Amino acid sequence: MQLLVNEHQIALDDEGYLYDLEQWSPEVALLLAKEEQLDLTEAHWEVIYLLRDFYQQYQLSPAMRPLVKAVAAKLGKEKGRSIYLMKLFPGSPAKVAARLAGLPKPDNCL
Repeated sequence: MQLLVNEHQIALDDEGYLYDLEQWSPEVALLLAKEEQLDLTEAHWEVIYLLRDFYQQYQLSPAMRPLVKAVAAKLGKEKGRSIYLMKLFPGSPAKVAARLAGLPKPDNCL
């Protein structure tokens, strides 16, 4: 799979995750969000950037429980709840948010 961003081809795996994490940009996130039928708001961006920081620190994409804990620690208890993340990233918040953040698919996510 390929994604065309500013006339550059970006390679994606079969599930739509970036092969090369260095190719991520906010423009890439916007195009991936469009595929998910999401309009990114400030709330989405704070989770996306939090995930990118988490990955930089731990070299892994968090599954749902660690994601909820990380969001609660950085953004407050009201945002660090599964229901909040489900509203932002329907389906599987850990998978969808990681994909939009340009990160690998979280372990333990089917």
